[in-house]
Amino acid sequence: MVNSLYSAMQMLGKLLSCLIVLSSLIFAAPSTAAETSNHKKIKQQNTRKLNDVQQAIAQQESTIFTTSKNRKILEQQLKNDDIAIAKTAKAINDTNSKLNITNKKIVKLSKEKQQLVAQKNKQERLLAQQLRSAYSTGQHDYLKLVLNQEKSEKVQRSISYYQYLNKARLKEIDKFQATITQLMQVTTQHQEQVTQLQTLKVSQQQQRKQLSKNKDKRHKTLKSLSAELLSSQQQLAKLKAEEANLTAALQKLTALIRAEIDLIGLSKLKRKLSWPVKGRLLRSFGSSKQGYLKWKGVLLGAPIGKQVKTIHNGTILFSDWLKGYGLLIVIDHGNGYMSLYAHNQTLLKSVGDRVETGEPIALVGQSGGQEQAGLYFEIRHQGKAVNPKLWCK
Repeated sequence: MVNSLYSAMQMLGKLLSCLIVLSSLIFAAPSTAAETSNHKKIKQQNTRKLNDVQQAIAQQESTIFTTSKNRKILEQQLKNDDIAIAKTAKAINDTNSKLNITNKKIVKLSKEKQQLVAQKNKQERLLAQQLRSAYSTGQHDYLKLVLNQEKSEKVQRSISYYQYLNKARLKEIDKFQATITQLMQVTTQHQEQVTQLQTLKVSQQQQRKQLSKNKDKRHKTLKSLSAELLSSQQQLAKLKAEEANLTAALQKLTALIRAEIDLIGLSKLKRKLSWPVKGRLLRSFGSSKQGYLKWKGVLLGAPIGKQVKTIHNGTILFSDWLKGYGLLIVIDHGNGYMSLYAHNQTLLKSVGDRVETGEPIALVGQSGGQEQAGLYFEIRHQGKAVNPKLWCK
């Protein structure tokens, strides 16, 4: 790995100083004619030294250029790694939702199947009783009763009784057939859901393996970035550039915001909102970040994959990867109020989506080059960061 950019710049400064001294020696006029020969020799020696210094400077400039180029490539790779992890994590989240729905369907179908089996057994017993009853009265042949001209009233009653029994049996047989048909349908649906459940579980295992691979790749990228050490001054400049990117993005978003009647902002909700995720406070609002830079939000430590929930209803203005902040979501709450959620593992909402208070919008992660999992959270009013503790309890 190449030397750090800071060391290269220090070396370049020293070489430039040497170049200035050597140049003054080379072009200084000789004081006497006797010294001319000696000065020529010194001039030749210094000229060679000057060439050596110039070559060293060119090499250091090449080193600085290569280091900067390598860092840009690694930062782009980090972005690609974060997006790959986000895609896989979202697929796992969707699969988990489908698994929960499928499990609920299986439980519901199992109960329905049990009820139908019980209903079928009951109908079988009832039909058996009717058949035994019909068999026990079998000595009264139906045809004999019809042809018997004596005791016509008794015959009529017996015929009516037989017709009633036949209708009851036919009705129960129809019910029984309907129950059998429904039971077969439910059994088929149950088996289909069980098969789908197995397919989802296999898919989930594959997705988890892919997520593990993506995380390993990201870890290697971060390790390479760590090798490209930055000085405190360069780190400050990097953070200032990242903050400027965020500010510029928010200004563009503010210009695109249109007033909506149902978005009334957060002015009347101080100390009433819930935090987007429960976790330990790692960085507080206003604390020192780097040099004179201060934290404009809070950093909350939380496990990877935990749901991030919106603090209030609003519209998604930004949902993408931003340098220094990783996967970021910005929500417009109306009247100039916005909330920001950064370093997510994956984003569950897209630009233009409407969200309600407490609705999941992302999963906690460490995108953007973070070594520790957590959520960076800001509240802004008219583009100015305000202390989230004044709103969240």
